[in-house]
Amino acid sequence: MEPVPLQDFVRALDPETLPRVLRVCSGVYFEGSIYEISGNECCLSTGDLIKVTQVRLQKVVCENPRTSQTMELPCNFQGYFTPLNTPQSYETLEELVSATTQSSKQLPTCFMSTHRIVTEGRVVTEDQLLMLEAVVMHRGIRCARCVLGLEGQQVILHLPLSQKGPFRKWEPSAPRTLLQVLQDPALKDLVLTCPTLPWHSLILRPQYEIQAIMHMRRTIVKIPSTLEVDVEDVTASSQHIHFIKPLLLSEVLARQGPFPLSTEILEVPERRPIFLSPWLGSLQKGQRLCIYGLASPPWRVLASSKGRKVPRHFLVSGAYQGKLRRRPREFPTAYDLLGAFQPGQPLRVVATKDCEGEREENPEFTSLAVGDRLEVLGPGQAHGAQGNDMDVLVCQRLSDQAGEDEEEECEEEAESPERVLLPLHFPGSFVEEMSDSRRYSLADLTAQFSLPCEVKVVAKDSSHPTDPLTSFLGLRLEEKITEPFLVVSLDSEPGMCFEIPPRWLDLTVVEARGQPDSPEGSLPMATVEELTDTFYYRLRKLPACEIQAPPPRPPKSQGLSKQRRHSTQEGGVKSSQVLGLQQHALLPKPKAKTLPAFTKDGSRTYSKIPAHRKGHRPAKPQRQDPDDDEHDYEEILEHFQKTI
Repeated sequence: MEPVPLQDFVRALDPETLPRVLRVCSGVYFEGSIYEISGNECCLSTGDLIKVTQVRLQKVVCENPRTSQTMELPCNFQGYFTPLNTPQSYETLEELVSATTQSSKQLPTCFMSTHRIVTEGRVVTEDQLLMLEAVVMHRGIRCARCVLGLEGQQVILHLPLSQKGPFRKWEPSAPRTLLQVLQDPALKDLVLTCPTLPWHSLILRPQYEIQAIMHMRRTIVKIPSTLEVDVEDVTASSQHIHFIKPLLLSEVLARQGPFPLSTEILEVPERRPIFLSPWLGSLQKGQRLCIYGLASPPWRVLASSKGRKVPRHFLVSGAYQGKLRRRPREFPTAYDLLGAFQPGQPLRVVATKDCEGEREENPEFTSLAVGDRLEVLGPGQAHGAQGNDMDVLVCQRLSDQAGEDEEEECEEEAESPERVLLPLHFPGSFVEEMSDSRRYSLADLTAQFSLPCEVKVVAKDSSHPTDPLTSFLGLRLEEKITEPFLVVSLDSEPGMCFEIPPRWLDLTVVEARGQPDSPEGSLPMATVEELTDTFYYRLRKLPACEIQAPPPRPPKSQGLSKQRRHSTQEGGVKSSQVLGLQQHALLPKPKAKTLPAFTKDGSRTYSKIPAHRKGHRPAKPQRQDPDDDEHDYEEILEHFQKTI
């Protein structure tokens, strides 16, 4: 087949013969690096192969042959068209008359000229219809007597038979719809007329959208038929050509099979690594992979190591077979206690730091000493000093367990428990009180207890010989993340499988020839993957990790704000006196060291508190007499003023 313009090929194409393979004989390029405009291909290189799978009519442009004006017609246009001339043309009027008289049809006949005719002081345009009545002698010359209709009047014209055209005969035919005209090759580029359009004569210019497959294209390529390229039909000689279609791992995941699937890596996304695993370096262009399907179960647990200056972060699969033991959780504030509280599950903690309550804000805001045992009851509200409601944590103070006899137990039953209110910003330090020595699997632990949770791995995963979790003193299980992973192995090492998240590591692959062998038994899996710091913090930004809003800000100090207002009102006070008053407000109050000494092991402090009898609370820090405090401040201020 000889090369033809793409528009001509599409107009002559029979949709029943699809698909067709075309070769681009002369390419077209746009300036710059633009290859698509509005989703349509605009650059094709010489030699490109195109497998046309579908042709869709996009729009029809209607052109006025006289004025070159254009207008668009919708594809569902309901008007009817009639051709004004036939495909056969005649070079002179004499040829037209001879063909007419030799046929079964006789004069008169109607025709049109494809060019303007100037005769007898008149101009006949190319879209005007003439009726040839007879051949006569006019001024000694054989002429064709023609009738021209102008605005309801008939004008007689005598055209010599030597008048050059080309001329086309007009024969009345049945009206046709828009699609019938476009599907008839004989009516291509003919002048038509339509009663519902404002122009007497028109030419239809259809525009098509070609849907095709090309090498190394993941999706269907859309090409406009108006693209100025020449193509050649090479379907007969291209039966052996296989068009390579790249796939993303996310697309493999979406189509769900068939598995196992043998693939080859075409492209690796240029991003920072997400895992610190040795197999990650093997994911390069040309590496063959075997995809076995969707990983089960679909959830993972985000874990971080404890007991080291620089924590390490891991993504633990739900198929992890190691055994874990719970460890006491640590809570730096009352807000963290509220986040860990679950209705119906008792939460008891021990204070590991002395904390003074804000009694000026609310008399029920109790102070805590090291060793105080509390049971969390839930959230609540209390009235603040300024009359507004504050969110608090409601707790119940518990007695010490050791050293209590039966008589004291009876007294405890008689007395009502002491209620403790802690503001959510209360800067205490608490350790969970627990005595659970059971060994849990990861699935049982996440099902029975809420996260975050402190654990210790006491038995490694037997399927993971280099399980890194057993080397840590403790792990913090932070979040349960549900995300589909694909089970993949390297073609060179089929004995070891790993899991790839297409959402964060979306490789571009191509199906390789040959079907891989199905493995016998269960696949050996790497159930623990160490994360990079960048990817860890990226995971922590996921909506699943955003459980609660940030903790509330503590209220401003009332003493300092009142002192500032008082200093502002006394405008006559000297600057040195104002400075002294501010220093007086900011000076700390000394605390008495009434608490017993403990060992350096702070993590076990709560367990070494000596037993106290009921009604004898641990000694609170003793405040000095207010007069003595003021006397000390006056000495400091007097010395400061002398220095100035």
